[in-house]
Amino acid sequence: MPTSPSVAPAPTPPPRVTRNRRADLIVALVALALAVWVTSGLWRDPNARAITVNSSDQALFEWLLAFGGHAVTHGDNPLFTYLVNVPDGVNLAVNTSITVYAVVFAPLTFLVGPSATFLVILTLNLAATALAWYWLLSRHLVRSPLAAAVGGLFIGFSPGMVSHANAHLNWTAGWLVPLLVWRTFALRGSRRPLRDGAILGLLVAVAFSIAAEGLFFTALALGVFVAVWALHPAHRAEARAALPGFLRGLAATAVVAGVLLAYPLWLHFAGPQRFHGTGFDAVIHSEDVVAFGAYPRRSLAGEVGLGTRLAPNPTEENSFFGLPLLLLAVACFVALWRRADAGRRATLWALGVTAVVFTVLSFGPEAKVDGRRTDLPMPFDLLGHLPVVNAALPARLALVVAPVIGVLLAYAVDLLRADPPRRPAARRAWWAAFAVALLPLLPTPLLTIEREPIPRFVTAGTWRDHVSPGGVLTPVPLTLDVYPDGQRWQAYALAHRQGEFAIPSGFFLGPGGPDGRGRIGPTPRPFGALVDQAGRTGLVPIVTEGTIQEVRADLRHWRIETIVLADEVHGAKWPVDEEAIRRTVTALLGPPERVDDVWLWRVPQG
Repeated sequence: MPTSPSVAPAPTPPPRVTRNRRADLIVALVALALAVWVTSGLWRDPNARAITVNSSDQALFEWLLAFGGHAVTHGDNPLFTYLVNVPDGVNLAVNTSITVYAVVFAPLTFLVGPSATFLVILTLNLAATALAWYWLLSRHLVRSPLAAAVGGLFIGFSPGMVSHANAHLNWTAGWLVPLLVWRTFALRGSRRPLRDGAILGLLVAVAFSIAAEGLFFTALALGVFVAVWALHPAHRAEARAALPGFLRGLAATAVVAGVLLAYPLWLHFAGPQRFHGTGFDAVIHSEDVVAFGAYPRRSLAGEVGLGTRLAPNPTEENSFFGLPLLLLAVACFVALWRRADAGRRATLWALGVTAVVFTVLSFGPEAKVDGRRTDLPMPFDLLGHLPVVNAALPARLALVVAPVIGVLLAYAVDLLRADPPRRPAARRAWWAAFAVALLPLLPTPLLTIEREPIPRFVTAGTWRDHVSPGGVLTPVPLTLDVYPDGQRWQAYALAHRQGEFAIPSGFFLGPGGPDGRGRIGPTPRPFGALVDQAGRTGLVPIVTEGTIQEVRADLRHWRIETIVLADEVHGAKWPVDEEAIRRTVTALLGPPERVDDVWLWRVPQG
């Protein structure tokens, strides 16, 4: 590691700290309790409840778990499928495929279903992130278990992590970051750089499968930190001596990761249904300058009315540290700097530069202040057009700042424990500052709602009587991010080994956006647009003979055999008028028949 565990100039303690099993157990229980607390609304009934602000992403990840397990057990390609977006299919390598999770948790998915598996992974992600950071801090950076606990628990339940707990299994997998940091610095001075590099390569491959964007940000942050640390006068000689072995280790990492990821990377950059960049507006999805000092909505401060709406949506509160914590972080930095030797100052300098760089980059192409655009160009405007960078949301770069603050907090607590201020008033002031800064950020449970049940038509397997093996069935409205039912039904069928049916459309990222960029779902077609209009407005559109011909062309294009309308349709963003949809499809295709608890239209083939 680039630092010694000491917070005082001398003496330098041994690089590893004696393990405190009691402290480890306490921190593990606290982390698990907090994780269950945050997700408690879903634990009431995993199959019947959904995250209020992001039920669409929850449905997508449940589908990914069911599809990934099905693909592996049936020998199908887990990174490309024609079960969604008939007839073009979906390239899951450019989506968040979470293949490793799908494979590892496949037995649980088949046993309890994708909804419960999703909840288990989400809860474990939060707890494991805090524990992994606690482990890294307690074993390599600080002496005090309390210091490691403060840093680890803050990072694991920081506002950004709790915000992304609104259904993002990829971003809540923050436990990967301290492992990547650990194995990267293990290359420094390693006696077996090829072995250690290979281990890092394996970890990189796992991280790419679970959270490719997070892996990219981690690599960037490590690059900035290592460069600043190595160029500091206190470490230049050491860095030059360690460079050959470090580069050999990185070469081994590149070879191992390259071999394991050769096919996913080919699919990502050159495979079918690929796209470049993203359809999200980088200005909208950038961090507001004021957001760094604001409070998040899912916190004690947010519960008493101090939360703000400076994020583009509730899942993207990536900074939101609160002004007291920012002031505390600066105070910790200054206090540590004053007591540090040259080597520790190099580490603090690298941490500070990393935090500033990623803070500024998170502002996106142009700065926003309290919701107002300033037209002030920012550094991201120069970088945002580069390959790979153009697929990242700049606001999420602020997530890098939380670990920096967590490490500073851990260092400061370690200093307070090892060498507290002589005056009792000063000691009390420091601990009071920690309380004032951290207590308002204690997380509160995610908001959840009761979601519409999967119809008996699906759960009883009746659909198999109305769709040929591997044939195409569609719910109405067609499956999109705002109407996730189709993938929920498909996930149920796959996880319960009922067989396969394909659906047109779907919730995924694919080509078709402006300037060759990506978009959510396929390009709209007349049938989907008509049904969507009816479901949103409650008004039946005017249907002409030309309209009917266009709809029939759409049905032939998708090869649809059966159209199904549930009595209760889940709208992820707004309520759905099922009666208006039934009347619209009836006007287009004639009267439906009642099968179990759904309305069903058979589509003649040929």
